[in-house]
Amino acid sequence: MRTEAPLDAATVESLLASAVAAPSIHNTQPWRFRLDPDRQVLEVHSAPERTLPLTDPMHRAQYLSVGAAVFNLRLAAVHLGRRPEVRLLPDRHTPGLLAAVRLTGPLGADDQPSDPGLYEAIARRHTSRMPFTGRPVPEPIVAEMASAARSADARLHIPDIAGTRQLLRLTAAAEERNRAHPERSAETLTWLTAPGSNASYGIPVTALGPPDAAGRMPMRDFTSTLPALRLPALWFERHVQLGLLWTLHDRREDWLRAGQALQYVLLTATARGLRTSLLHQAMEWSDLRAATALPRDKRCHPQVLIRFGYGPDGAGTPRGR
Repeated sequence: MRTEAPLDAATVESLLASAVAAPSIHNTQPWRFRLDPDRQVLEVHSAPERTLPLTDPMHRAQYLSVGAAVFNLRLAAVHLGRRPEVRLLPDRHTPGLLAAVRLTGPLGADDQPSDPGLYEAIARRHTSRMPFTGRPVPEPIVAEMASAARSADARLHIPDIAGTRQLLRLTAAAEERNRAHPERSAETLTWLTAPGSNASYGIPVTALGPPDAAGRMPMRDFTSTLPALRLPALWFERHVQLGLLWTLHDRREDWLRAGQALQYVLLTATARGLRTSLLHQAMEWSDLRAATALPRDKRCHPQVLIRFGYGPDGAGTPRGR
């Protein structure tokens, strides 16, 4: 019987470096990893101290974030020649254990990644809060992104012009509510970090973007209570390209799968030279989230809006372990 090679420190470090590069709401990185060396399992636990009680009371955004980290972990394992066996919510008696990734191997011929460029994209993917050029993304790339979502048990809907305007209106309405809610604004502000800070979590001021001079693009305003930090307004792309990521169900397991699908889409976009940012505001209000659903599909449970296009890269943000 073949015995699996043990996970050495360098391998574990490489796996974790990829996992924590995943996007998370406000860069809270709401995960914690635990290695079981005997079973060769990396457990992914929630980090209750890095959650958003007002913005994300049901922890749905936290699960999306953890799902994205799990997807990166899977890619890194394959890159290192290991076969990742993922179990979501593996122990109902341990609700904080969100995923367990058992690393077996070596890979067989059928286990090789179909697109090796995804792993390289992990380090290059950054949220870009800057204006995009408005240059249309070719349909084959959009189709690749939609296929990536479907491969991870989610769906990516690309709305038409009217649908895009409606989704932007709902996002703008959510942004207005957030700004008018002092407690939510204060919660968001706690995750903003000053230049030169050695914080491992949160969003540096240098990674923020400007408001849209035309008022069409409702990017999240992290500086509503600190207008001195707000950048001068710039003109954003006139024709916004959006994707609505949604799932057929809305359980905790579906949120984790949606997070994996989200990262699959983002890395596919990055590998094809696109820039991305997330519009999550409407998902933080139950009525507005419901209004973003596809009207002709009662099974549609919206998870997040993805803005994509060509433009400047986003600034990097700190990462912990």
